[in-house]
Amino acid sequence: MQLNSLCLILLAAIVATAGTVIADEGIKVRQILGPKDPGGKYKHPASITQLRNGDLYVAFYGGAGEYEGDTAVWGSRLAVGKKKWTPPVIIADTPYRSEGNGVVWQAPDGLVWLFYVVRYGETWSASRINAKISKDGARTWSDPMMLTHEQGTMVRGQPIVLKGGDYLLPIYHETGEDREVVGATSKSLFVRFNPRKKEWTETARISSKNGNIQPAVAVVKGDHLVAYCRRTGGYGPEIKGHIIRAESHDGGRTWSEGVDSEFPNPNAAVEFLRLKNGHLLLVYNNSMSERDPLTAAISTDGDKTYKHRRDIIKGTTGGGDYAYPYAIQAKDGKIHLIFTSHERSVINHAVFDESAITGSRTRERKK
Repeated sequence: MQLNSLCLILLAAIVATAGTVIADEGIKVRQILGPKDPGGKYKHPASITQLRNGDLYVAFYGGAGEYEGDTAVWGSRLAVGKKKWTPPVIIADTPYRSEGNGVVWQAPDGLVWLFYVVRYGETWSASRINAKISKDGARTWSDPMMLTHEQGTMVRGQPIVLKGGDYLLPIYHETGEDREVVGATSKSLFVRFNPRKKEWTETARISSKNGNIQPAVAVVKGDHLVAYCRRTGGYGPEIKGHIIRAESHDGGRTWSEGVDSEFPNPNAAVEFLRLKNGHLLLVYNNSMSERDPLTAAISTDGDKTYKHRRDIIKGTTGGGDYAYPYAIQAKDGKIHLIFTSHERSVINHAVFDESAITGSRTRERKK
């Protein structure tokens, strides 16, 4: 048996028992929450932010199942110097409604934002987005505010800060009443926040031939932004599903038509992040039909090519279904990647340097 295959088998076994593992040289993966932890057996998806004091904070929605009536948004903290995450606690729970995707993010002014979905019907196309803020490092939260009023609006990706200081939050409008098919008229869009005026405004939408949702956005340079989006449709085997790519040259106010990228997409979320040195990180499932493997790709030439690629984790014996990647780069330069597995019951935390993907250390570009 080849060494790589043996390592993957050992990884799968250790992940199942919630231990710290090394997926491969330079990449550490730890299961941080499982089905028996507070938050319900269903924990999916999750987001992560690093707080001003250095703590890591994870938000996820959990309960008995995706469409169950008891779902809520939960939060857990890894304090600086600690090895164990705190037991999850509820941070958003609307009476008589079900919660969905939660995105936690600390803004440059120190406020911690929680954006999350509230479902008002039988499918996600009946959802709207709420928000809360925390002024004490995600220890207490404000009352909720409704961010979007249009039925079918949802959130999944993290905000970015634009060159003028505005925030850009990726959202999407999901259509269709079928739980197993995302409507072809679904579109990605963004809401823009002016911190001085405390106002949110909506941007133009990304149209594509067969629809797109869950945009992940990054600044390439100046007002040039690129978004990679999840395709729509069903969840059966496909031979033509790709990540949808669009770009903006005016800071995200308007967007090009979404087109198929070179990257496959099994109707699954992706992550796209600008690193501190200007390189771009794309995390996706490198398959047309399965959420396995979970792969990282690095562009060092402004989204022109992705010559550096590496599987973060693969192999269905470890639970498979490695889904909803969400990544940040911490103050020390390390990349922290959150994703779910084991039929949406386990939250995993991967930590690695960019060099684990590129194979060599990279220097930060001069500003």
